[in-house]
Amino acid sequence: MSEPQVEVRRSKRRHQTVSAYRDGGKVVVLLPARMSRSEEKRWVEEMLSRLRRSETRRKSPARESDTALSDRCGELAEQYLEGRAVPTGIRWVAPMRTRWASCTPSEGTIRVSRRLREVPSWVLDYVLVHELTHLLVPGHGADFWAWVHRYPKTERAIGYLEGLAAAAQLELDGDDEEDGIGL
Repeated sequence: MSEPQVEVRRSKRRHQTVSAYRDGGKVVVLLPARMSRSEEKRWVEEMLSRLRRSETRRKSPARESDTALSDRCGELAEQYLEGRAVPTGIRWVAPMRTRWASCTPSEGTIRVSRRLREVPSWVLDYVLVHELTHLLVPGHGADFWAWVHRYPKTERAIGYLEGLAAAAQLELDGDDEEDGIGL
């Protein structure tokens, strides 16, 4: 893995704290102005390490394989859907043109767009709960949303996905598909 471009910004107002964040393809490290070059080097390495750990933690292990995705569905169904939603099959698929994921309740199958492999785990969990709920309630009525809202980060995840779609200029919608239901 190649090291990202790093921009160090020093501030006279900053006395003790060091922080870092991603800005596009680079990492910006904020340091106190008085810090020595050797301290700067140590802190840049430390902040890059912290960012990598944080980003790794946020990504779901379910992104690794269809089996891991299925295992995560089982955990979520138990936790939020009383163990009642059991898909017959779940798999990662090529990026869908107009959906993040899709469920065919009559077959019990769920397909999840590979676009979601890099989202934070709580976003993928929402999508999985949403699709699992279609195994209980096919449409998007009040009963459906009552189940989905058992997942505590529902609104936050919806906002994240809307922002992601807008940033990528995707034309995703939430209408029901003829042979399945898509998110």
